[in-house]
Amino acid sequence: MKLILNWKGWRRKKKRKKLNRSWYGTLFLFLIIALFGSFMALPLIYTINNAFKPLDEIFLFPPRFFVRNPTINNFIDLAHLMTNSWVPFSRYVFNTFFITTVGTIGHILFAAAAAYPLAKHKFPGAKILFTVVILSLMFSPQVTAIPNYMTMSILGWVDSYWAVIVPSFAFPLGLYLMKQFMEQIPDSLLEAARIDGASEYRIFWKIVMPIVKPAWLTLMILLFQQLWGTDGGHFIYSEELKTMHYALGQIIQGGIARAGAAAAVALMLMSVPIIVFLFSQASIIQTMSSSGMKD
Repeated sequence: MKLILNWKGWRRKKKRKKLNRSWYGTLFLFLIIALFGSFMALPLIYTINNAFKPLDEIFLFPPRFFVRNPTINNFIDLAHLMTNSWVPFSRYVFNTFFITTVGTIGHILFAAAAAYPLAKHKFPGAKILFTVVILSLMFSPQVTAIPNYMTMSILGWVDSYWAVIVPSFAFPLGLYLMKQFMEQIPDSLLEAARIDGASEYRIFWKIVMPIVKPAWLTLMILLFQQLWGTDGGHFIYSEELKTMHYALGQIIQGGIARAGAAAAVALMLMSVPIIVFLFSQASIIQTMSSSGMKD
């Protein structure tokens, strides 16, 4: 009898929700989202079309948004230019993927390891340390450029991969984001694991890290995009250690004769971060929808 009453109550709530939902309101929201989404997709669509335009369409005024006579000559010219470079193009690709991969993974591990004691352990100076992290978010990279260079010079890491990789470990936004996510984990869950005999390392890897998966997936996207677009800055001087962004940037500076190759370069630099985002977006949405926990 109680089950029947609960079923009837659930049906009434369901009908009430259906009556309160407006079909026109849903359609209006969908149209608004589609409008803003189309505006956000315009740069990507234009870049793709521009990469396949012949030179006469690239310099056409007023410019056309869509390509009329698609061609792959821009990519052929780009491949020809890269084969004539001092360093093989595969070396630039390796440098870019090495710096991006190691820097991204290292930052996620360092940020998670530092955020866990700040979020779930009480020790003297924890609030001061977190306040310093928040204050560091206010400084732009230009402000810390000289101290970073001096530090890398003292360590002897100038003109090496580590001059770019190690500073990325200290990305303050990652530590802040991980700490805020870890604070949402119920303390009772961690206490139950300790009572069962789990060590702090096991709790961290088996419980905390799976729960905060949305946080480190978001960090992976942000830092991957940042490191993918780096050219070494003032830290890397050797040509064999330069990144793909630097090599392709030199092509763009070749003048209007290389406008077609420059359009192909823009598409190449944009495609990889977008692919990483598309593969990670589904996991972020799925974990965010199923990771809510309450004490």
